Amino acid sequence: MPIEPKIPTKKPVAWSAARQHLITLDKSALIDLVKDLYAAAPANRDFIQARCNAAEGCGAALEIYRQKIVGQFFSKCAIGMGPLKLGVARKAIRDYRKATGNILGTAELLLTYVESGVRFTHEYGDVDERFYTSVESALDELAGLLRGEARELYPKFRERLAKAEKMTDGIGWGFHDFVSGEVGSLEDELG
Repeated sequence: MPIEPKIPTKKPVAWSAARQHLITLDKSALIDLVKDLYAAAPANRDFIQARCNAAEGCGAALEIYRQKIVGQFFSKCAIGMGPLKLGVARKAIRDYRKATGNILGTAELLLTYVESGVRFTHEYGDVDERFYTSVESALDELAGLLRGEARELYPKFRERLAKAEKMTDGIGWGFHDFVSGEVGSLEDELG
């Protein structure tokens, strides 16, 4: 069997090399570059919109990311015609936080993920362990934010967390126990 020669792959340009080039560009050239990136891909457009509106916190940019999350749970594919893409929904949360650094918006998206997961299993029945683990992980991340840098935001989320907990009653896989325990613990600590 002949051995095929290994074709050398071109290494991507490191950030330091790209940075060296970028610092030579004038303002107009940088704006043109950002415009090209904006037009090149929807993810770039969403990132730039979110970064430009980061101070707004809960505006149009947040809504774009929220729809990415809800769409993974309640699209035609999710409701029986294909697999849930929970990784896409979790990536939307990470992307938003990376783009904005906005804690309120990040907490809002985490709660949206939890609420969507709870509503999905409440409406369509038992799912699987991976699903419940993912929703629990988002709730755990939200609880960490609320116990830490977003402590003052708890009253804003309190009622929605209680409603999500109530909707999990009767759901298996230890899901209700986890949600109830986490929400109860937050209420004891922050309520």
